[in-house]
Amino acid sequence: MKEYQKRVVEEKTELDNKLVKLNNFIESDRFEDVDEEEQERLTRQGIAMQDYSLILEERIAAFDEDDSDELEDEDN
Repeated sequence: MKEYQKRVVEEKTELDNKLVKLNNFIESDRFEDVDEEEQERLTRQGIAMQDYSLILEERIAAFDEDDSDELEDEDN
């Protein structure tokens, strides 16, 4: 795996950990103590983070495809 690919995998891992923490907070009783506008922002942030995570997942999947293509090219 190339260095930049490792960084993308690490970025996704860190993002997913933060997303779990945010979702745990949103599902907790403490979330109700936050004003309604901030609740909305936090909810939107979670959606954006989930979208970002899915994009990183697609990129990582493409790394595997690219590696397979490179191996095929080397064989020819």
